[in-house]
Amino acid sequence: MPHDTSTLRIACILLPSFNAHATVAFVDPLRAANYLQASHLFRWQFLSLAGGPLSASNGMLVDTLALEQLGHTPDVTVVSSSWTPEAHRQKPLLNTLRAHARSNVVLCGLDTGAFVLGFAGLLGGHRVSVHYEHIDAFQELFADVQVAEELYTIDRNIVTCCGGSASADLALHLIQTHYGIDLANAAARYIFHDRLRSGSEGQNAPLHEPVGYTVNPKLRQAIVMMERNLENVLSIPEIAGAINLSQRQLERLFRRDTGQSAARYYLDARLDRARGLITQTDLRVVQVAVSCGFVSPVHFSRAYKRRFGLSPRQDRVAGRVPFEFRAFPMHAAKAPHPS
Repeated sequence: MPHDTSTLRIACILLPSFNAHATVAFVDPLRAANYLQASHLFRWQFLSLAGGPLSASNGMLVDTLALEQLGHTPDVTVVSSSWTPEAHRQKPLLNTLRAHARSNVVLCGLDTGAFVLGFAGLLGGHRVSVHYEHIDAFQELFADVQVAEELYTIDRNIVTCCGGSASADLALHLIQTHYGIDLANAAARYIFHDRLRSGSEGQNAPLHEPVGYTVNPKLRQAIVMMERNLENVLSIPEIAGAINLSQRQLERLFRRDTGQSAARYYLDARLDRARGLITQTDLRVVQVAVSCGFVSPVHFSRAYKRRFGLSPRQDRVAGRVPFEFRAFPMHAAKAPHPS
């Protein structure tokens, strides 16, 4: 039997270029639960600032009500954001979120929705999850907020989720919390979600890749060391020694499994972080360079242009323009370069 027979009312605030998959993945388990119980256990509305059709990052259009048309205080307010979260600081949006917080509404951020909750000043002392691509930018903007590289995080009245299919796990958790594990299992089966993942699971499983290829554990250790030391750069011999390999053995692993030298891979990882900061924050280019381990801004700009095909200053404009089917934050194909 359900734990609660009342309808849970959800306001889904969609922001321009929101992630369609994350949004649908959140709503669809709720739809399945309603269908399986033949009851409106959950009701939701899609809203935006102006109302009308709103385009997702993949070009899909969703018809929305204007935010001012929300005629009630919901039980849960979901902010679905993806591209350029720093653009979403409009007063009507932030004031609505603050008003809902004062009314003890549960506030949920999908994908980069945590940024918007942060802009509203609602995350102080909370722990949050954002998509791994945006973690660095989030930490630069909100140094006093603890960020977890987890599928979703629930901290009092603040719920945050990295997006994608993890949004379905969050919705199934919501079903389980309000209406029991039997209905959550039934809804998961109905949408062919093979298991209910805990929010504490990491966004990137450490032991396997989605298509089944297993990375050599020593190589993975080296990559993890690189990713944890993007600002204070380690030498390749230091990394090799820390994982008990010779530099030659480490280089052989990198060339076999990544097609690049260890140094080239490390440089690209630092530049990928830099691109996230360039396109997702307003940090000065020199600040981005330093935070990614570059002593010389000139060297940084040259390396950036070789990798992405345009300078950091150009990318600050061009890189914030979303387009359909953008699958990876690369403005241009990598230019060939010596390893």
